[in-house]
Amino acid sequence: MVHFIFESAWENIPFLANGQVPDRFTVPPSWIIEILSPEQQPNRVIANILHCMEYGSALGWFIDPDDYSVLSFRPNQQPRLIEGEEILPSLTAVPLELTANRLFSWLTMNPQK
Repeated sequence: MVHFIFESAWENIPFLANGQVPDRFTVPPSWIIEILSPEQQPNRVIANILHCMEYGSALGWFIDPDDYSVLSFRPNQQPRLIEGEEILPSLTAVPLELTANRLFSWLTMNPQK
């Protein structure tokens, strides 16, 4: 089992000399969030999340805007489908109480507001 100390997660990010994060590096993200786009194949996107989980990510979200659901991934657990007013899981170091409905309200473009 892989254990993370999230307070020191910044130490795991390989910054370039100019302070930017490189396009490619080998450290898995602590939390991977993927939003399905219309042109993407769901299984390919989920495969990316599973790959990150296999190599040390602690949390993954697969966000499907078409059906307003989030598939949540945790190490050594079955994925969980989250919808409506259910609170999405977050990392211990990120105190976030966000429901699926609230997440999708953020992703909705509303030019009147």
